[in-house]
Amino acid sequence: MFDPTARRRLGRTALSVTRFGFGTAPLAGFRTTIPERDAIATVEAAYDAGVRLFDSSPYYGYGRAELRMGAALRDRARDDLVVSTKIGRWMTPVPRNTEIAGMRRGGLNFYPTFDYSYDGVRRSLDQSLLRLGMDRVDIVFVHDVDFWTTGDRLVLETRFSEVMNGAYRALADLRSQGVIGAIGVGLNEADMSARFVRAGDFDCVLLAGRYTLLEQRALDDFMPLCETRGVGVVIGGPLNSGVLATGARQGAKYDYNDAPAWVMNRVARIEAVCARHDTPIAAAALQFPLAHPAVAAIIPGAVSREEMQGNFALLRRPIPAALWEELRTLGLLDPRAPVPA
Repeated sequence: MFDPTARRRLGRTALSVTRFGFGTAPLAGFRTTIPERDAIATVEAAYDAGVRLFDSSPYYGYGRAELRMGAALRDRARDDLVVSTKIGRWMTPVPRNTEIAGMRRGGLNFYPTFDYSYDGVRRSLDQSLLRLGMDRVDIVFVHDVDFWTTGDRLVLETRFSEVMNGAYRALADLRSQGVIGAIGVGLNEADMSARFVRAGDFDCVLLAGRYTLLEQRALDDFMPLCETRGVGVVIGGPLNSGVLATGARQGAKYDYNDAPAWVMNRVARIEAVCARHDTPIAAAALQFPLAHPAVAAIIPGAVSREEMQGNFALLRRPIPAALWEELRTLGLLDPRAPVPA
């Protein structure tokens, strides 16, 4: 079990984050419609429970998530918060009566332009600060420079070069000036995250969905690298888009799509072990990543106050050591993975 409000230092930085953070991607409206009042109340409930790490991105709802997070937090004691957002896209209003291919439903009427240039960082960050209604953010992550997002190796190599020649220099300058407290990357791939860690002086990584109860390949290279270099890790998507919350049932989601057969089979086996030890699979999934010494926090999202409070309670639930041992014995958990005491 973990105290969700306990704080841990983020890598080598001066920032101290709560072990349980709040990710605002589900509040963006892409997956389900959430009324403005309910979305803001969900963020406020997280704050009232003691959460002090809040993450967003311009891409989430094409600005909607940042607006909602800012509305809930901008009048709180700023020095008590750790606020993060991302760069890589800036927003432009969609002209009236215009349809743009590839636009996701549920967001604001803005469309994103990828831009990892030096000037693009300032443009994106200025827009984010206006939406948040804040004069600074504490962490800025370079967003979505991975094959999972691009689907094209040539595009990926181009964007990697753009980041290191442009965005990285801009962020390093802002960090040296004290405008932001830390810089990192927010990706869906451990290998690409490791490549960035080796290429520059990054403080932290937000790794989404790749170090979870379901998959631990990040232990091959990425996690040891972060330990060695003192890079703080924040785990996004600890429930793998939902399948580790719902279990292997029809309609379960993995990486925002219907879970494939291999995921359903493995989750069903993990779920059976959890049931034998009277433990919800979601409790084991939320607690597992926090046992790794490089991991400072997890940031599961929530679509309601009740869902946030449920996740909060699951972190406090005691889990018998025998559960972790059985998962290892059955080959369902990497033997190198630290587990909660």
